[in-house]
Amino acid sequence: MPHSAPNLYASIAAHAWTIAPNLLQRALKRAAPPAQAWSTTLDDAQAGTISIHGELRREADHKRCLLVVHGLGGSIDRHYCIEAAHAAQRAGISCLRIGLRGADRRGEDFYHAGLVADVAAALASPALATVEQLYVLGYSLGGHVTLRYALGPTDSRVRAVAAVCAPLDLDLGAQLIDQTKSTIYRQHVLDGLNEIYDAVALRRSVPTPIERVKRARSMREWDSLTVVPRYGFGSVANYYASMSAGPRLHELCVPSLLVQSTVDPMVPPWTYERHLQKPLPMLEVKRLNSGGHVAFPHVSLDTTMPPASLADQILRWFAQH
Repeated sequence: MPHSAPNLYASIAAHAWTIAPNLLQRALKRAAPPAQAWSTTLDDAQAGTISIHGELRREADHKRCLLVVHGLGGSIDRHYCIEAAHAAQRAGISCLRIGLRGADRRGEDFYHAGLVADVAAALASPALATVEQLYVLGYSLGGHVTLRYALGPTDSRVRAVAAVCAPLDLDLGAQLIDQTKSTIYRQHVLDGLNEIYDAVALRRSVPTPIERVKRARSMREWDSLTVVPRYGFGSVANYYASMSAGPRLHELCVPSLLVQSTVDPMVPPWTYERHLQKPLPMLEVKRLNSGGHVAFPHVSLDTTMPPASLADQILRWFAQH
């Protein structure tokens, strides 16, 4: 057998784990545990008052709550958000799945990779006023936003955070997704982002006409036309450099867990490993040699834990903090 064969098989399996769960969720429409519609507002200097929406399931005592943050172009109904909600129910803690600004396609605004105001507003919302212990779990870009939030200052009730398949270096992440081999993934992400941007354009003025934005063929081009002018970064290079969590992981102020797949086709190790080579006292890193992007078979993050869904494993890790 050729030496490269295992890598080829691992690559095929990783693509399958990345694509199949999303397709299955669309086909089967697995529901989250029963929850109530939730919303809160925050003030933005440019966009004015913005509403953040989601779904909140309250458990009996409502003293502990998990906040779940979706990935780029995603929503609260993605398969990984649904699984996290079920894991929270099994663990007996409340769960709030939030949509970052614009994810609900209501056209109020659109988010970027380092915007933590939405997470902060959700945690400070009246619906969580009686919660004593908060945990934040973010996936993909939502994982990056979660780590950015954990750089502080944070809500004093936040006990720990976790990020799954987070793109720690925005510049290298854009380089990867803009490669020809990533065309399918890139187009999937751009389709979702264009829906968000289109909804905003129908409601208020936007930095670049939607017709021009829809012609963007790379993540870097899309960001330069939208995020950069909207948030005043000046250039896409400055946006990526100033917002990337990777170089600042030593500043994390709460216990943090980072779960990455070594075979992730969307966030491969070469895009983030250099940021994990220095002492990071508040960060625990788990590298899994299975799964794909934000989807995994039953795993064990610790030799003392039997295999279970990744969300269940993360909730057990949270319980230790």
